[in-house]
Amino acid sequence: MNASKMLIGMQMGNGYGSQTHAWQAHNVDPYNYANLDAHVRYAQAAERGKFQFLFLPDSPSQTQKSNDVAPQMTMDPFITMAVLARETTRIGFAATASTSFFEPYNLARLLKTLDVVSGGRIGWNAVTTSDPAAAANFGQEIADRDTRYARAHEVIQIIQALWGSWQTDAWIADKGSGIFADLTKIRPINLRGRHVASRGPLEIPPSKQGQPVIFQAGGSPHGLSLAGRYASAVIGATFTIEDARRQRDNVRRAALEAGREPDEVKFIAGVMPTIAPTKREALNRRGQFVAPMIDQRVSYLGMMLSISLSPADLDTPLTKQKLAAARANPSDPRSPKALELAREGWTVRDILYHGVIDYHPSPIGPGSVTADHMQEWFEAGACDGFWVSPDVYEDGIDTFVDEVVPILQHRGLFHHDYEGNTLREHLGVPHQYGIDPRLG
Repeated sequence: MNASKMLIGMQMGNGYGSQTHAWQAHNVDPYNYANLDAHVRYAQAAERGKFQFLFLPDSPSQTQKSNDVAPQMTMDPFITMAVLARETTRIGFAATASTSFFEPYNLARLLKTLDVVSGGRIGWNAVTTSDPAAAANFGQEIADRDTRYARAHEVIQIIQALWGSWQTDAWIADKGSGIFADLTKIRPINLRGRHVASRGPLEIPPSKQGQPVIFQAGGSPHGLSLAGRYASAVIGATFTIEDARRQRDNVRRAALEAGREPDEVKFIAGVMPTIAPTKREALNRRGQFVAPMIDQRVSYLGMMLSISLSPADLDTPLTKQKLAAARANPSDPRSPKALELAREGWTVRDILYHGVIDYHPSPIGPGSVTADHMQEWFEAGACDGFWVSPDVYEDGIDTFVDEVVPILQHRGLFHHDYEGNTLREHLGVPHQYGIDPRLG
């Protein structure tokens, strides 16, 4: 992988940042949740850094879990993508939408319209939903896992068939002959499964990349089946090089078993950096977001280390007795990093300030620390790239672009400019229009 360039995407959530208390940061407008002008600024900053895509997570249920945190998603990812696409020119977008509650026709129409108007820069993270609260919003109950994924396969196949129902040469637009489009090349699909169905066709021509790119997030056997058959990129959650390499190998193997080439699926690992001129300044920056819930996190850290900890332990390193008894909890993949920091002699507070309870690895320090992390993982074959979750968008994106991207470019690991105009070109994945003919 040394001769190739890594991919970089960025998480675009609620208008504040990946940290749940980012809305309270001193330089952040607390009303950015509903201010798409702010979202546009952040997208343009990412495009300045030549990121391949922005990733918009989504949930069909309430994500604000307490009074002091903001919702964790945008108001609506499709409308947000439409706005961002009109205010950018090259960067791609991928949004999460659940196969559990969308009908195929509605979702196919939304996504392909966005793909056409954006110039071929749209992706869809196809997931199922297991949250009962989400199901209640649709007056439904959660189906069992096998049923959810059986429906997902049907939804994806019907959507891809609808995307291809307007053939690539159907649009004539000839004023002289009076023919707008050749209806023999815009045909119904007439697909019906056990869970969903659609007649078609979809009256939307191909985009510049043909049709949207499918993403997938989830490493279960069911999720791997989706990824192997349909996805061009997999959004991963992993904390070690070894586990990331294992997950990437699993995705590539699933693609091969589905009759595809393994290189057609890119594995994107997560990273949640906090960047500042010094390690201490970076710890203090991350700490302002950890502090509001630090008492609860102390006891959780104790569980991660298989020892008892309380808020009284916050400002001292682990005692010799506790350090001798500490063990990485095998059920929590973040535990080895926490144990490593404890053995280095950091206080309990600073261990937590390192972001050990966050959802992805958290490089803390100058930009070179994040660049080193990304280089190590990439060159080890652990991933094809990263989706970056800045702690605070307002200054964190520009800091990453100005202090991490140039290092990666200087080391020959990241491109200096976009080589294409579509999301498929950015990711280096094959053209597709309609259902992949290789899939039975």
